[in-house]
Amino acid sequence: MDYNSEFRRSIDNPEEFWRDKAGSIDWFQPPESIWEATDNGHGRWFPDATLNTSDVALDANVRAGRGDQKALIYDSPVTGTKCSYTYSELTDEVARFAGALKAQGINKGDVVIIYMPMIPEAAIAMLGCARIGAVHSVVFGGFAAHELAVRIDDAQPKAVITASCGIEVTKVIEYKPLVDKAIEQASHKPDFCVVYQRPQVKAQLQIGRDHDWGDLMASAEPTGPVPVKATDPLYVLYTSGTTGKPKGVVRDNGGHAVALKYSMKLVYDAHPGDVFWAASDVGWVVGHSYIVYAPLFAGCTTILYEGKPVRTPDAGAFWRVVQEHKVNLLFTAPTAFRAVRKEDPEADQLSRYDISSLRRIFLAGERLDPPTYEWLREHTQLPVLDHWWQTETGWAICCNPVGIEVLPTKPGSATVPSPGYNVQIVDASGDRVPPGEQGQIAVKLPLPPGCLVTVWGDDKRFQDSYLNLIPGFYSSGDGGYIDEDGYVFVMGRTDDVINVAGHRLSTGEMEEVVASHPAIAECCVVGAHDDMKGQIPLGLVLIKDGATIDHDELEEELVEMVREKIGAIACFRRALVVDRLPKTRSGKILRRVIRQIADGEEYAVPSTIDDPVILEEISEQLHR
Repeated sequence: MDYNSEFRRSIDNPEEFWRDKAGSIDWFQPPESIWEATDNGHGRWFPDATLNTSDVALDANVRAGRGDQKALIYDSPVTGTKCSYTYSELTDEVARFAGALKAQGINKGDVVIIYMPMIPEAAIAMLGCARIGAVHSVVFGGFAAHELAVRIDDAQPKAVITASCGIEVTKVIEYKPLVDKAIEQASHKPDFCVVYQRPQVKAQLQIGRDHDWGDLMASAEPTGPVPVKATDPLYVLYTSGTTGKPKGVVRDNGGHAVALKYSMKLVYDAHPGDVFWAASDVGWVVGHSYIVYAPLFAGCTTILYEGKPVRTPDAGAFWRVVQEHKVNLLFTAPTAFRAVRKEDPEADQLSRYDISSLRRIFLAGERLDPPTYEWLREHTQLPVLDHWWQTETGWAICCNPVGIEVLPTKPGSATVPSPGYNVQIVDASGDRVPPGEQGQIAVKLPLPPGCLVTVWGDDKRFQDSYLNLIPGFYSSGDGGYIDEDGYVFVMGRTDDVINVAGHRLSTGEMEEVVASHPAIAECCVVGAHDDMKGQIPLGLVLIKDGATIDHDELEEELVEMVREKIGAIACFRRALVVDRLPKTRSGKILRRVIRQIADGEEYAVPSTIDDPVILEEISEQLHR
């Protein structure tokens, strides 16, 4: 079947299409009903079916005869550790950890927060929660205590699972003090914590609340997979909103399993036994979808890598992993290869390794810039494929559907909409615009399986953020255009969320932190172009009248405040003191114009601006 006929079938007859795809999943109770509409064009997939995500990922592979195949390879250059688990071994570990949680009173529907580094226990914790029907919420291990506290208060977890430390290149970061501080700050108090003790640091356990991972596992009874409804939540993953409060994206069990298994064939052309490496982190959606779940659904071997593309130990790190583990499919963010290219522009490191096992390289998370694309193509001689998706969708909105038909690539384009996604470009009124014309990228409802079903504890926010902005559509928050050939070009966010090295972060949240400094009268934060990370935050601040503080000292304090409240992941390093902020006469800060000035682009002076001279002043300061 070619792409066009597959796509048309998914749009013209979605129930028949997704019934067919659901046939590839091991259900406890297969779906009779495929789609149940609720309101606002939204609804629920496979509402009468039951399954267990851990069963689909693990037990189903053992039943299919893959018990002795490697399921997960752990490779940690920062600790010099490597190990692997077969499907049988991983199933046993997950069953025991699920039993340990059950013995501590965790049941179906309870929420568990996971705050862990890139170690096998993070994946075991996620799959263990899924096995007993508990809802996991993984918080990226680089986030500060405040960010963890915010998520504890929103998710209301019964337990927190953590490790004694994480390792950033050579720096050991103690996690337990951060968890303790977060629980202290949070209004909601979890019943207990589970701490995996790593050899680099031994965490102090709080008697009566904290449990040692090893002790719990030693006495745990393995438990089987608990049947859950397809519509029950599997996990909550927080993504930055335009306000300070992050949004808890809710993923269901059934739609997630069907969509992700389909995506492994459609997007990646992956087959059972393939070695699939998503070089990301379990704290982000890529780690959920393509380190832990989808490769296991598809019977692949997945790689969990605790390292960086450079400095662990050098720019040949990725090629070493490919050679050593015979990786067939590699998926990462453009930032990773920009870092490699910067340190090894002639790809000398690549020549040291045999990457003949590698069939394709996939990139997503931010715009794939043409120079990085061309560098990879030239030096690897492999297909380099861009695809576009979001935390909210969980899998590719647009891709080159190589599992069905390999389409010609166009640098700068994520190629075409994936079957199931009716992607359209609309104007502010929701009317479709002609090919080549830029507008808002929207997906006509209903969304396909696997996408978010609501925002945790706040369905009104879900409706307002995604469905009500353009009636009848899911609003992606991204702008772009579709050309005459149907190729989609994503040009960037239309809101105040910026993309730092493939991670979405809220400038509004950073503004709240900066504005809390006693010397600051007013501020704004925008995303400025960065060759390495795509975008980095830039702060413009006004000092209160009468405040006397050295500008360099103030910048250092603001950088430290953002690091403390949000984390080093924010990459907030520059706060420029200005005399005035450019505003419209109604008082709105001209953030888009500030971005254009910061990026050295031409900009139009808005007719509504209060004082045009200020733009020249800011431009002079920024480019001094």
